[in-house]
Amino acid sequence: MTTRRTYENAVEVRGLVKHYGATKALDGVDLDVRQGTVLGVLGPNGAGKTTLVRVLSTLIQPDAGTARVAGYDVLRQPRELRRVIGLTGQYASVDEALSGWENLYMIGRLLDLSRKEARARAGDLLERFSLTEAAKRPAKGYSGGMRRRLDLAASMIGHPAVLYLDEPTTGLDPRTRNEVWKEVQRMVAEGATVLLTTQYMEEAEQLAHELTVFDRGRVIAAGRVDELKAKVGGRTLQIRPVDPGTLPAMAAVLAGSTPDHAAGVLNVPITSDEQLTEAVGLLGARGFAIAGIGTHLPSLDEVFLAITGQKASPEDVRDPDAQDDVRDEDKELVA
Repeated sequence: MTTRRTYENAVEVRGLVKHYGATKALDGVDLDVRQGTVLGVLGPNGAGKTTLVRVLSTLIQPDAGTARVAGYDVLRQPRELRRVIGLTGQYASVDEALSGWENLYMIGRLLDLSRKEARARAGDLLERFSLTEAAKRPAKGYSGGMRRRLDLAASMIGHPAVLYLDEPTTGLDPRTRNEVWKEVQRMVAEGATVLLTTQYMEEAEQLAHELTVFDRGRVIAAGRVDELKAKVGGRTLQIRPVDPGTLPAMAAVLAGSTPDHAAGVLNVPITSDEQLTEAVGLLGARGFAIAGIGTHLPSLDEVFLAITGQKASPEDVRDPDAQDDVRDEDKELVA
């Protein structure tokens, strides 16, 4: 296994711009991903997520800006960079004429693994993704889910320092999705860095150390999951009285609170632990009997909708970020 290079940020992006005609797929993006972490990139369709991944994996060139990945300049050192990254796009891309094992072994050898290591790594990943029984069958006979799992295994076979996962679990069943999550967590524990684009809020919460939200080619929010939740709505203190009939009286004591008669709780918006203590203390001083208290943060779904809005931008109708094929003028970049 190749010794990993050490650096504070595995990915550093400054002022990244990419045009497709009049459309700005990337509009001055700045981004940092700390080594050994997972950055979740969220955004509506056409927001610029896939374009970012293509630039950082050297599939397309930006019109302006700079990017360094694993210590390599994306524009000046593309060949060196390709040897230390892995990429799983939105759709599986495997050689259908080869068996699952042959696909993985071939990629391992292309990445300069020894024959012994390529064989071992292929077998290990086939087992991890529940493909051992189908290992010797041609990939053209695989189901869609099996091809997706093989594609994910292929992106991981070279022990990449930085792994790009562009909506990796779309269309996978829950069991296979969990397998993918476990493998990603295993790689990160071993020092890899992951940039994950996803539309699954559960996936982002399970895997991401930090989140970046894109819309119309720009970063519109960034931070840890709990930080973004706090920015959107803060915490809600939920107080459950012994007697639900006292909810109106309790609401009259605490300004801004709202009784939820169906749930039997009083919802009190708070921004600090001091407010929580004061609210509970005030109700106790007024003689209200409290059966229980809890706090609630907005869900990641609520955060996403609050930050981006429910509708995609008008440019999404023809946004090239939603296209999956590499443009003809960019094909020479991956040769």
